Amino acid sequence: MEIKISVRGLVEFILRSGNIDNRIHQTSPDAMLEGSRIHRMIQKSMGPDYHAEVPLSYSYDAEKYALVVEGRADGILDKNFDKPISELEASQESFIPGSSYVPMIDEIKGTYRDLSRMREADDLHLAQAMCYGAMYLAGRHYPEINIRITYCNIDTEEKRYFDKSFSYDEIMTWFLDLISKYRKWADFECEWETLRTSSIKAVQFPFPYREGQKDLAAGVYRTIVHGKKLFLEAPTGTGKTISTVFPSVKAMGEGKTSKIFYLTAKTITRTVAEEAFDILRNDQKLRLKSVTITAKDKICFLGEEERNCNPEACPYAKGHYDRINDCIFDLLTHEDSFDREKIVEYATKYQVCPFEMSLDMSLWADAVICDYNYVFDPFVYLRRFFSDALKTDYVFLVDEAHNLLERGREMYSAVLRKESFLELKNTIKEYHPSIAGHLDKCNKLLLELKRDCDGCKVITSIEKLANALNRLSTIISEYLEDHSEGPCREELLLFYFDLHRFLVIYDKLDDKYVIYSEFAEDGSFLLRLRCVDPSGNLAECMGRGRSTILFSATLLPIQYYKKLLGGTAEDFEIYARSIFDPSKLGLFIGADVTSKYSKRGPEQYHRIASYIDSIVKARSGNYLIFFPSHQFMEEVGEIYENEFFDEETTELLVQQDYMSETSREAFLERFSTGNNLDLSKIINMDLEIVEDKNVLGFCVMGGIFSEGIDLKYDSLIGVIIVGCGIPMVGNEREIIRSYFDEQGEDGYDYAYKFPGMNKVLQAAGRVIRTEEDRGVVALLDDRFMQTGYRSLFPREWQGCKRVLTETVKTAAEQFWSGL
Repeated sequence: MEIKISVRGLVEFILRSGNIDNRIHQTSPDAMLEGSRIHRMIQKSMGPDYHAEVPLSYSYDAEKYALVVEGRADGILDKNFDKPISELEASQESFIPGSSYVPMIDEIKGTYRDLSRMREADDLHLAQAMCYGAMYLAGRHYPEINIRITYCNIDTEEKRYFDKSFSYDEIMTWFLDLISKYRKWADFECEWETLRTSSIKAVQFPFPYREGQKDLAAGVYRTIVHGKKLFLEAPTGTGKTISTVFPSVKAMGEGKTSKIFYLTAKTITRTVAEEAFDILRNDQKLRLKSVTITAKDKICFLGEEERNCNPEACPYAKGHYDRINDCIFDLLTHEDSFDREKIVEYATKYQVCPFEMSLDMSLWADAVICDYNYVFDPFVYLRRFFSDALKTDYVFLVDEAHNLLERGREMYSAVLRKESFLELKNTIKEYHPSIAGHLDKCNKLLLELKRDCDGCKVITSIEKLANALNRLSTIISEYLEDHSEGPCREELLLFYFDLHRFLVIYDKLDDKYVIYSEFAEDGSFLLRLRCVDPSGNLAECMGRGRSTILFSATLLPIQYYKKLLGGTAEDFEIYARSIFDPSKLGLFIGADVTSKYSKRGPEQYHRIASYIDSIVKARSGNYLIFFPSHQFMEEVGEIYENEFFDEETTELLVQQDYMSETSREAFLERFSTGNNLDLSKIINMDLEIVEDKNVLGFCVMGGIFSEGIDLKYDSLIGVIIVGCGIPMVGNEREIIRSYFDEQGEDGYDYAYKFPGMNKVLQAAGRVIRTEEDRGVVALLDDRFMQTGYRSLFPREWQGCKRVLTETVKTAAEQFWSGL
């Protein structure tokens, strides 16, 4: 068995120490890109005996396994580089201690720092180069070696060198000691992999297969084996979570993957993934380690308002790296599930940052449960896994994959606000006149674009502005690297993040982007880089793994999602059959009502309120009513309360613009079977029993209650959907529409109809959650009668019935009486 670790991973893991400190400016991805240019420039200037990007490896025999340390040296200066070792040993020319010739290992680092202020090389940079030196000497046995750290200022191309010489014995002793410190971790990995693989081979599917579920799991496994993507439309009840997790785990047991990433858009679906792994551990004795990465804002011990990641503000940041490895090993050897509770428990015990700890645990976990961001977002992705852009054997399971389209657009887009440049200039001009001058230049260029904008304008090129922004970014980055404190540093740092994002996205611009300017609601001027089609960026990220399974209960039309989520003709598609009896779903279309903007008014609002009243009176119970917007909801809600609402029999809950986690839970708790908790008392944490009532939840389509909630049995017996979910007409939607029209597609479908229909399907999916569930879905908009919309209905929507305001109550009563 081989256990591999990179030179950088070994050095940074074993030798790290000290504090977490966000006041120390980290090298940004754009600096890393520039650093690559610096590497190439230096490497080309070093002459014929200099060899660039040399792959090196060292295999340490640990009896049960070989520990392989590998990496790539930036440069090796050795005139004998191409000579066979046997020839060199025969000549003895370069193997005499004290001889004048010594080879050199070169480690190159690009930086924005003022090199004249540097006193010595960074300890970790030196350690990396020493590893390469030892690995090179292990094969060639020179008596000495020179180690050079070359720093080059990215802006000025000025260079500074730090040189050290080591004897063969010195550097090999140091290197082997470093490896010995890693031995307990490698020993654990060896033993764990054997135990995990053995347990996986014994694992069976934990439930009796539902109809079609075995074929579904087999399809996932085949996709992983073939290294493809699978676009899976899996209606509620098909068990899509366990049907994707189980074959992925089995593929791990067969050596097809070393790590599973379960990617989600919302916290609640992370819980479902945790439960799937727990079922296999508890019922099937699976030994598999999983970690859940919780957002920093949610897990930070200081709270979002007071969070400040430096040793002066946070006791968990102070000395974090001195304690973290002991904490990791303790958790690693005592638990298999590193969920939020366990992370918090062990982080508290060892006084370390829980968020950084969860990221470290991902290195040792077999499965990582996390947000989409950690794989796809160019600013958040887990660099410990994906920074070198090399292909791995990882499997990505993308839950609720319909969400990835809009999330992808957001991840790969950027915006600049002109007024921010002027505001920062006025704030810092007294302390940083040079930076203020560059801010002024950028502001003037943005002013030119503003004068040319009549509300929304597509722009073909911003090259002149981009050059000025790059110069501004360089000077701010240089200041931040050289000053951990200083006047207005926090303002500069926050501005730099926005500027940096814009420039990174600018470097990604291709024909899938649109540059446009517009005015915000407050009158400020915005310049946007909008990723209209994120397929290329998403496909690039998925290409870092072996296989990606994208699944959702609403992935229709599947070719639309396949195209925009980075699929190809060679990738697979599956439409899983629903297990539900279609006769248990009453599906009604209100043919005399519409939510069209041009027809909105008191008459339509009254009809909708009447529909709600008739459906609820046909069968008492709990209902969710989804509206196109908060304003629409308020208009109908006022009429419903004044004319139809009976507080003796019905309780009305209304989704607010902002709801805390506690208030969200309280809202949903009212839909629990029995309806016996008073919402106002829940919010005040003072519970009391009340009589059963109808519970009506007025919600906004596409909001927090329209997907990802699981209300089974009589917790919810009906969903009423007002409108087709069409997004509001605006600059962004029109940009998308025009773009796809120019691509030869139906721009309206891409910008409005398909996204809207997905909201409808998600909302409708709340009502039938198990085989025992019964319920109604009422679609209140005459547009649902059109062929274009009916073609987007899922296969299991059979027996759809047209109703009117006067007939809907009778139709609903007939449905309930026929069950």
